[in-house]
Amino acid sequence: MTATDTATALPARQTLPAEERHATELAFLAAHDTGPRPPGWRLTPRAVITFVCGSGGEPLELPGRHDTLPGRLVITPKFVGERALVERCVVTLAGERGLLLVGEPGTAKSMLSELLSAAVCGTSALTVQGTAGTTEDALRYGWNYALLLAQGPTPTALVDSPVLAAMRAGRVARVEEITRCLPEVQDALVSILSDRRMSVPELAGTEDAQVAAAPGFTVIATANLRDRGVSEMSAALKRRFNFETVHPIADVEAETALVRRQAVAAVERAGAAFGVDDAVLDVLITVFRDLRAGRSAEGWDVERPGTVMSTAEAVQVAVSLGVSAAYLPGADTLDLVPGHLLGVVRKDDPADHARLLGYWDGPVRRRAEDGSALWRRLWDLRENLR
Repeated sequence: MTATDTATALPARQTLPAEERHATELAFLAAHDTGPRPPGWRLTPRAVITFVCGSGGEPLELPGRHDTLPGRLVITPKFVGERALVERCVVTLAGERGLLLVGEPGTAKSMLSELLSAAVCGTSALTVQGTAGTTEDALRYGWNYALLLAQGPTPTALVDSPVLAAMRAGRVARVEEITRCLPEVQDALVSILSDRRMSVPELAGTEDAQVAAAPGFTVIATANLRDRGVSEMSAALKRRFNFETVHPIADVEAETALVRRQAVAAVERAGAAFGVDDAVLDVLITVFRDLRAGRSAEGWDVERPGTVMSTAEAVQVAVSLGVSAAYLPGADTLDLVPGHLLGVVRKDDPADHARLLGYWDGPVRRRAEDGSALWRRLWDLRENLR
């Protein structure tokens, strides 16, 4: 295959939304569980939970024959976390109440939001990205100004926001980083979540002056509570949501498996095989978990950096190691770990550099003295942190 053939064969998109990436599983679960479903839902609540959490490694079987679907299928776990959390989220959505996923950055809140939306209504695309520059129009509606000038305010000139589109279709709207929006923008959701309708004053006197939410409409929002630049939510808006906290992954084996799985996929998308040894990956995850918890696995105190040492950051470091191993061969991937860790901790607070050096002088040195060859090598690389 020539370079031209390779370029032609590459996919048109780097990533696919959850509803396309897992289309076979979603169709299978819709046929597998034919029980009662809330209005507007594509899957039963039980099937939504199975889609997110997986079938426990056991294949599910379809009743009867289906020409376009496999007869048996193992549903892969997509979110590493408490099943009880997912169950509460699904119950909240089934009751058509707003769901707010909160927690530290990098705990897969956005991914969980995407998975739930895809499973419940078939699309995760009705999304508003919250920023300091997000306006109320992003949550309500805007106008096609060419049509507005030509026709005046008419329904055809109205441009639906993702939230308004979700209301019309009875789907799930997603609001990412809601606390990055200004409070007056956030509060546009208060009446929407309370009254389940949106007023369009410009169309007063017509039947389009109010848009009522179709059955199945609800909102999933996410918020990073430790990020800078966040705006406090009003008490009125908080009351319209059920809060669920997404915690960092508690189990070290589960986190290691997740990091490896996502890093392998990312490096393969970059056109290479993942060539990082499991031992190096174990060291990387250990460092992240120690710094995140403020205590090593052995119980030694560690000064926590101000930067959030999230699983998402660990994935990015693992990807960088994998890409380096594939395209810049020659260096031991373990030798690259200190430099990448320094890049992570320097993102927010310059004092975190000293905290990382303190970690090297503490747990890394003590493990090296206990005889571990890998940690001895890591201790020898301390100079790379300067």
